[in-house]
Amino acid sequence: MVSDTHLPRGARALPEECLRRLAAADLVLHAGDHSSAASLEALRALGPPVEAVYGNVDDAELRAVLPRDIVVEAAGVRIGMTHNAGPRAGREERLAARFPGCVAVVYGHTHLPQVELHAGVWILNPGSPTERRRAPTRTMIELEIEDGVISPELVDLT
Repeated sequence: MVSDTHLPRGARALPEECLRRLAAADLVLHAGDHSSAASLEALRALGPPVEAVYGNVDDAELRAVLPRDIVVEAAGVRIGMTHNAGPRAGREERLAARFPGCVAVVYGHTHLPQVELHAGVWILNPGSPTERRRAPTRTMIELEIEDGVISPELVDLT
């Protein structure tokens, strides 16, 4: 899963390790801020199905075809996804309440990765594979789902 790819922008591209992992996935989740429809189409061209929401910098074309929030079923579990989770204070509680019945909630916007189990719900922010901002490195998250159990792994792309 990725978020905040902000493509295209100059010569910026997804790192090779990110592309390899996305192409090998059963499902790709993108938590917004693609920037352009071309970026989303390039992601879809990798092969696996893509579920995505729009983010605050996404163009009108993306906002017309992508939802603000979505619940995805993957390997028998429900995963909620949004872009902007709002202020830091109370974020985990707010996200869990916004997506009842989900075992995980994915968000983006901050560019700061988060992998946290909060009151039985995984709160996940993959950071950004292209624009780290205040994060120490560029990142993504890889999820393994087996027998209804999610195991998230933060992947450092430096």
